[in-house]
Amino acid sequence: MVSPMRLYVEQEHLEKAQHYVAVLFSRGVDVSIEVAEKLNARFFRFHPELGLCADADGLWLCANGMKMQPDWKAEVPRLKRASLKSEMIARACHLTEKPKLIDATAGLGHDSLLMAYLGANVTLVERHPILFTLLESSKEQALQDAFLNSVVSRIDLVFSDSAQYLQQQAEQGNTVEVVYLDPMFPQRDQNQQAVKKQAQVKKQMQLLHMLLPEDGEMDLGDHLLGLAQKVAKRVVVKRPRLAVFLANQETTHQWLGDACRFDAYFQHERLD
Repeated sequence: MVSPMRLYVEQEHLEKAQHYVAVLFSRGVDVSIEVAEKLNARFFRFHPELGLCADADGLWLCANGMKMQPDWKAEVPRLKRASLKSEMIARACHLTEKPKLIDATAGLGHDSLLMAYLGANVTLVERHPILFTLLESSKEQALQDAFLNSVVSRIDLVFSDSAQYLQQQAEQGNTVEVVYLDPMFPQRDQNQQAVKKQAQVKKQMQLLHMLLPEDGEMDLGDHLLGLAQKVAKRVVVKRPRLAVFLANQETTHQWLGDACRFDAYFQHERLD
């Protein structure tokens, strides 16, 4: 259950705000519009509660003087530097084969965007209505970008609980080459010690923590691994380098980076 929220907007973007209100209402979120003279830093400082705002760049989540959106257009420099050889995620997910891939833990969609750029056809699954609508808004903005248009055309957004979606795919006999899991808040390292928190969590993550509180919508993803293995030849799990295995299940193979790693679980498939 999502609490009622306010959506702040300047008069010139009121029609866009009304569209978002209607969309969110259809997804079970009660949103009221508040028209502001100017959505600037001062306004957000004086409205610190968690809310939404809409402007020429789409829908935003805002709180504590900050605002954020998935902002796929801001990922373009990263994409232009990326290649199948340079990206560890490309090796882990076997992107050279341009796989059909399910990202069952959408988050802000940045990894899915990268994988789509590198050739994958991605189904991005998200259950939280506000986060899903933010992703939808970012995709709409990206479709207007000449560089990103062909990339995001390979991303399908699905508004669903990932466990239910994977179970449905399994029951229907549908399979994909890869299911990708990146649980947003893994809590403990392999020695069962609390992972040290960064001194300053990125702005986007601060607001996501507010939207998806630890005792509410936050999901460590343990239950998804078994479901993913029913659907995919290869399940790839992104973890902090020292985190425990997802669901305490040892991996078939690992790719290790400085800060994170990718754990792979193969079903009837040889490692390349």
